[in-house]
This record gives sequence, C-alpha cells and structure tokens, in this order.
Amino acid sequence: MSKVLVAYFSASGVTKRLATTLAQATGGDLFEIVPRIPYTKSDLNWMNPMSRSSVEMKNRASRPEIASQVEDMSSYDAVFVGFPVWWYREPSIIDTFAEQYDFSGKTIIPFATSGSSGIGSSGENIANLAKGAKVMTGERFKANTTVDELREWASKLL
Repeated sequence: MSKVLVAYFSASGVTKRLATTLAQATGGDLFEIVPRIPYTKSDLNWMNPMSRSSVEMKNRASRPEIASQVEDMSSYDAVFVGFPVWWYREPSIIDTFAEQYDFSGKTIIPFATSGSSGIGSSGENIANLAKGAKVMTGERFKANTTVDELREWASKLL
C-alpha cells in the first residue's frame, strides 16, 4: 500500500474542499500549499492584465514562494497535487512546489478544479519540473465530486 500525500493550492476554497475529500478517499495526508505572500482578491482578478496572478502566469519562470514545507517528503510514494486551473494550466505556485522536492521514484498525480477549463498540459509541465517522478496525466473535477468517485479514480492510479 502506497503512502499518499494530497498537496493542494486553493485560491477560493473549492480546491481545498476537493483535496480534503480526496485525502479521505485515499487515506492520505493533507498539505496546503500556501503562498508566502497571500493572494488578495485584486491579485486574483484574471481580467486585469496587471494583477499578480496575470503577471505570474505570463512569466513561465515565475516562482511564487511557499510559506511552509512538507515535513518528510521522502516518506511518500504517491503525491496528488491539486490546483485551480489558471490560464488552461497549473498556477505558477505549483511549479514552485514541483521544483522544491526530490520526487525521484514517486508518482505524482495532478488534479484540478475549474468551472469549465480542462487540465491542459499541466501533467507535462509538472513532469518537466519534478525530475525523477512518474507524473500521470491528471484530471479535472467538479467541486461536488463525491468521496466514492474520488476513491474509484484514485484506486486505478495507486
């Protein structure tokens, strides 16, 4: 049986609810990826090209700092990485997370929330950053996905 971590970034609380349900479904530990400088409502205004999130997403080298670290990443075999879809991909803070640890020999499984956008190239992007990891394609879920649905999905991947 794999030891599972469910790590997630949530801007509005939707991804947090899904990650909490996924941790229940998998028996995994939960870790919130919190930016060192929290996003304000105006930072998240995707319609403003000068908002923090817009500026970060335009710059593929952007790496927002994370406030805390996973205590013992080496103890996990599988890491679910959750995020809201921004500009058809993972937010830049997920790129920071992917580069921050040694994922050698681990399986990374992206999962995302979005009203309508797909997960895009997020799995490929994360695979390019999380050296040594086996990165799955991942999936986008609706906010109201049930624990049983997540358990069934996760059981196919673990």
